[in-house]
Amino acid sequence: MILVLRALGVGDLATAVPALRALRTTYPDQELTLAAPAWLAPLVELIGGVDRLVDAPGLGRLPWTGPAPDLAVNLHGRGPQSHRMLTATRPGRLLAFANTDAAHHDGPPWRPDEHEVDRWCRLLAWYGIPADRTDLALRRPPIGALPAGVTIVHPGAKAPHRRWPPERFAAVARHLTSTGHRVVVTGNRAEHRLAQQIAHLAGLPDRAILAGRTDLHDLATLVAHARLLVSGDTGIAHLATAYRTPSVLLFGPVSPARWGPPPDRTCHEVLWRGTYDGGRAGGVPHPALAALDVPDVLAAVERVERRVPAPARPPERVPVG
Repeated sequence: MILVLRALGVGDLATAVPALRALRTTYPDQELTLAAPAWLAPLVELIGGVDRLVDAPGLGRLPWTGPAPDLAVNLHGRGPQSHRMLTATRPGRLLAFANTDAAHHDGPPWRPDEHEVDRWCRLLAWYGIPADRTDLALRRPPIGALPAGVTIVHPGAKAPHRRWPPERFAAVARHLTSTGHRVVVTGNRAEHRLAQQIAHLAGLPDRAILAGRTDLHDLATLVAHARLLVSGDTGIAHLATAYRTPSVLLFGPVSPARWGPPPDRTCHEVLWRGTYDGGRAGGVPHPALAALDVPDVLAAVERVERRVPAPARPPERVPVG
């Protein structure tokens, strides 16, 4: 049995997909258990190949009651806490980055500046497990009753300094609506008021406010069948990468060289005005985000749509309720 740790969020799990697929391919007959937050279960199902999900909301004690795994794989971080979480299960072998504090020396060195996808592919390659860093796709769910062919504006982000100003998102939404886009505003329940503010500033109807009304499976479905996504550097951007949905992504404190979509994909346009220094500037939003203005985003939309023409307008669907 193989136990994999990735106790983080949507984008973190999406960037680990090539590594998870490599483990599944290399060990086709082994049970593959993923330790990750339980709310990510819909995304785990879209990845496929994972036999069991164990709820691990963070770096606490892993609720492990089964037999010792034959192999434990740390796709969470450099250690030592994540290493110790896995060694507590007494695995036959641990695959992880070298960490002296965790007394783990059998692993490659950590590189702070590499892309998150490449990091985990390199870790497995060190142990003789080949991984394809381009294997990022998720299963595409049927659209069902969700609106198809919409343009998604997603203003939220976990940290306030990673959020572009709402009035600028509203200006983008208003312009896109005037040019024929059917705009919806997404987010979690805590971001409903933010989405409402943006929708009202943009002149959108209440039915366009989907923040707090979609679960993770619904959100992935929306992105899979969307015309365009406009968002910051957050989890939904990685869903657009997985489905090759055209996107314009606004990066702030962290370089897209570490978390952005593959640079050879023409369906994604990344905007960034900063140099990553490993720290966090005090401004809200981050200065690299504040330097991006509405014309920058609209010009990026035009570039993407020249390269990836919009499909024919699909039939109207009943918005999620």
